[in-house]
Amino acid sequence: MLELSTGGRVRVQLRPDKAPNHVERIKTLTRKGFYNGLIFHRVIEGFMAQGGDPEGTGQGGSDLPDLKAEFNDLLHVRGVTSMARSNDPDSANSQFFIMLMPTFRLDNRYTAFGRVLTGMAYVDAMPRGEPPAEPGRILRAWIEGDGEPAAVAPPPPAPAIMPLPLKAPAGTRRPGN
Repeated sequence: MLELSTGGRVRVQLRPDKAPNHVERIKTLTRKGFYNGLIFHRVIEGFMAQGGDPEGTGQGGSDLPDLKAEFNDLLHVRGVTSMARSNDPDSANSQFFIMLMPTFRLDNRYTAFGRVLTGMAYVDAMPRGEPPAEPGRILRAWIEGDGEPAAVAPPPPAPAIMPLPLKAPAGTRRPGN
Protein backbone atom coordinates (compact mmCIF):
# COMPACT_ATOMS: atom_id res chain seq x y z
CA MET A 1 0.00 0.00 0.00
CA LEU A 2 1.28 3.47 -0.87
CA GLU A 3 0.04 6.68 0.69
CA LEU A 4 0.84 9.46 -1.76
CA SER A 5 1.20 13.22 -1.41
CA THR A 6 -1.47 13.59 -4.08
CA GLY A 7 -4.06 12.84 -1.41
CA GLY A 8 -4.81 9.15 -1.29
CA ARG A 9 -3.82 5.53 -1.10
CA VAL A 10 -2.76 3.20 -3.87
CA ARG A 11 -3.33 -0.50 -3.29
CA VAL A 12 -0.92 -2.69 -5.26
CA GLN A 13 -1.37 -6.42 -5.69
CA LEU A 14 2.07 -8.05 -5.61
CA ARG A 15 2.63 -11.10 -7.81
CA PRO A 16 5.21 -13.44 -6.23
CA ASP A 17 4.00 -16.13 -8.64
CA LYS A 18 5.45 -14.05 -11.52
CA ALA A 19 8.50 -12.34 -9.96
CA PRO A 20 9.28 -13.87 -6.54
CA ASN A 21 12.67 -12.18 -6.01
CA HIS A 22 11.43 -8.75 -7.05
CA VAL A 23 8.36 -9.01 -4.83
CA GLU A 24 10.57 -10.08 -1.93
CA ARG A 25 12.83 -7.05 -2.55
CA ILE A 26 9.85 -4.68 -2.56
CA LYS A 27 8.57 -6.23 0.67
CA THR A 28 11.99 -6.09 2.36
CA LEU A 29 12.56 -2.43 1.48
CA THR A 30 8.99 -1.48 2.37
CA ARG A 31 9.25 -3.12 5.79
CA LYS A 32 12.49 -1.18 6.43
CA GLY A 33 10.69 2.10 5.66
CA PHE A 34 12.96 2.64 2.65
CA TYR A 35 10.24 4.14 0.42
CA ASN A 36 8.78 6.52 3.02
CA GLY A 37 9.31 10.10 1.88
CA LEU A 38 10.83 9.29 -1.53
CA ILE A 39 9.74 11.28 -4.58
CA PHE A 40 8.50 10.26 -8.00
CA HIS A 41 11.47 11.71 -9.90
CA ARG A 42 10.25 10.84 -13.40
CA VAL A 43 6.62 11.16 -14.46
CA ILE A 44 5.95 11.13 -18.19
CA GLU A 45 2.47 11.93 -19.51
CA GLY A 46 0.91 8.93 -21.25
CA PHE A 47 3.72 6.61 -20.14
CA MET A 48 4.62 6.03 -16.48
CA ALA A 49 5.48 7.38 -12.99
CA GLN A 50 8.85 6.29 -11.56
CA GLY A 51 10.06 6.41 -7.96
CA GLY A 52 12.05 4.44 -5.41
CA ASP A 53 15.37 6.28 -5.75
CA PRO A 54 16.73 7.61 -2.43
CA GLU A 55 18.80 10.18 -4.36
CA GLY A 56 15.78 11.40 -6.36
CA THR A 57 17.83 11.47 -9.56
CA GLY A 58 17.19 8.09 -11.14
CA GLN A 59 20.75 7.01 -10.35
CA GLY A 60 20.34 5.61 -6.83
CA GLY A 61 19.23 2.41 -5.21
CA SER A 62 19.30 0.50 -1.95
CA ASP A 63 22.39 -1.01 -0.36
CA LEU A 64 21.16 -4.47 -1.41
CA PRO A 65 22.62 -6.19 -4.50
CA ASP A 66 20.93 -5.78 -7.87
CA LEU A 67 18.44 -8.42 -8.96
CA LYS A 68 18.52 -10.87 -11.83
CA ALA A 69 15.66 -10.18 -14.26
CA GLU A 70 12.45 -12.21 -13.86
CA PHE A 71 10.73 -11.49 -17.15
CA ASN A 72 7.22 -12.92 -17.23
CA ASP A 73 3.90 -12.80 -19.06
CA LEU A 74 2.48 -9.76 -17.22
CA LEU A 75 1.77 -7.10 -19.83
CA HIS A 76 2.77 -3.48 -19.27
CA VAL A 77 -0.80 -2.15 -19.26
CA ARG A 78 -2.22 0.72 -17.23
CA GLY A 79 -1.58 0.19 -13.50
CA VAL A 80 1.12 -2.46 -13.83
CA THR A 81 4.08 -2.00 -11.47
CA SER A 82 7.47 -2.93 -12.82
CA MET A 83 11.11 -2.57 -11.80
CA ALA A 84 13.27 0.14 -13.32
CA ARG A 85 16.80 -0.76 -14.35
CA SER A 86 19.79 0.43 -16.37
CA ASN A 87 20.70 -1.02 -19.78
CA ASP A 88 21.73 -4.21 -17.96
CA PRO A 89 18.64 -6.45 -17.61
CA ASP A 90 19.99 -7.70 -14.27
CA SER A 91 20.34 -4.26 -12.62
CA ALA A 92 16.95 -3.69 -10.93
CA ASN A 93 17.35 -2.67 -7.30
CA SER A 94 14.81 -0.40 -5.59
CA GLN A 95 13.32 1.80 -8.30
CA PHE A 96 9.95 0.95 -9.75
CA PHE A 97 7.42 2.47 -12.10
CA ILE A 98 3.65 2.43 -12.45
CA MET A 99 2.25 2.40 -15.96
CA LEU A 100 -0.08 5.29 -16.83
CA MET A 101 -0.90 3.82 -20.25
CA PRO A 102 -0.19 0.50 -21.99
CA THR A 103 3.35 0.28 -23.41
CA PHE A 104 3.83 -3.20 -24.80
CA ARG A 105 7.42 -2.58 -25.97
CA LEU A 106 8.41 -3.01 -22.28
CA ASP A 107 6.99 -6.54 -22.12
CA ASN A 108 9.72 -9.17 -21.50
CA ARG A 109 12.29 -6.35 -21.15
CA TYR A 110 11.38 -5.18 -17.62
CA THR A 111 10.25 -7.24 -14.64
CA ALA A 112 6.59 -6.61 -13.89
CA PHE A 113 5.80 -7.57 -10.29
CA GLY A 114 2.29 -6.31 -9.57
CA ARG A 115 -0.67 -4.13 -10.49
CA VAL A 116 -2.58 -1.25 -8.96
CA LEU A 117 -5.97 -2.45 -7.71
CA THR A 118 -7.31 0.85 -6.34
CA GLY A 119 -6.15 4.45 -6.18
CA MET A 120 -4.86 4.90 -9.71
CA ALA A 121 -6.32 8.43 -9.71
CA TYR A 122 -3.67 9.39 -7.13
CA VAL A 123 -0.91 8.12 -9.43
CA ASP A 124 -2.51 10.02 -12.33
CA ALA A 125 -2.36 13.20 -10.20
CA MET A 126 1.45 13.04 -9.86
CA PRO A 127 3.13 16.21 -11.17
CA ARG A 128 4.79 15.62 -14.55
CA GLY A 129 8.46 16.12 -15.41
CA GLU A 130 11.93 14.60 -15.41
CA PRO A 131 12.13 15.64 -12.59
CA PRO A 132 8.89 17.48 -11.84
CA ALA A 133 9.33 21.03 -10.51
CA GLU A 134 7.47 19.99 -7.35
CA PRO A 135 7.56 16.18 -7.32
CA GLY A 136 4.89 14.00 -5.78
CA ARG A 137 6.06 11.76 -2.99
CA ILE A 138 5.38 8.51 -1.18
CA LEU A 139 4.39 9.62 2.30
CA ARG A 140 4.54 6.05 3.56
CA ALA A 141 4.47 2.52 2.22
CA TRP A 142 3.49 -0.68 3.96
CA ILE A 143 2.59 -4.29 3.31
CA GLU A 144 -1.14 -4.57 3.86
CA GLY A 145 -0.89 -8.03 5.45
CA ASP A 146 1.43 -6.61 8.14
CA GLY A 147 -1.20 -4.12 9.31
CA GLU A 148 -1.23 -0.37 8.86
CA PRO A 149 1.63 1.57 10.45
CA ALA A 150 1.10 4.66 12.55
CA ALA A 151 0.19 7.81 10.66
CA VAL A 152 3.01 9.98 9.42
CA ALA A 153 3.63 12.75 11.93
CA PRO A 154 3.29 16.25 10.50
CA PRO A 155 6.48 18.30 10.44
CA PRO A 156 7.11 20.42 13.53
CA PRO A 157 5.95 24.03 13.30
CA ALA A 158 8.46 26.57 12.09
CA PRO A 159 10.19 28.47 14.88
CA ALA A 160 8.89 31.94 15.63
CA ILE A 161 10.77 34.66 13.82
CA MET A 162 12.37 37.15 16.13
CA PRO A 163 12.37 40.75 14.86
CA LEU A 164 15.81 42.16 14.20
CA PRO A 165 16.85 45.12 16.31
CA LEU A 166 16.85 48.43 14.47
CA LYS A 167 20.52 48.84 15.21
CA ALA A 168 22.73 45.75 15.15
CA PRO A 169 25.24 45.22 17.94
CA ALA A 170 28.84 45.97 16.97
CA GLY A 171 30.50 43.13 15.07
CA THR A 172 27.19 41.59 13.84
CA ARG A 173 27.24 40.52 10.19
CA ARG A 174 24.17 41.14 8.12
CA PRO A 175 23.55 40.75 4.42
CA GLY A 176 25.13 43.71 2.69
CA ASN A 177 27.66 44.41 5.54
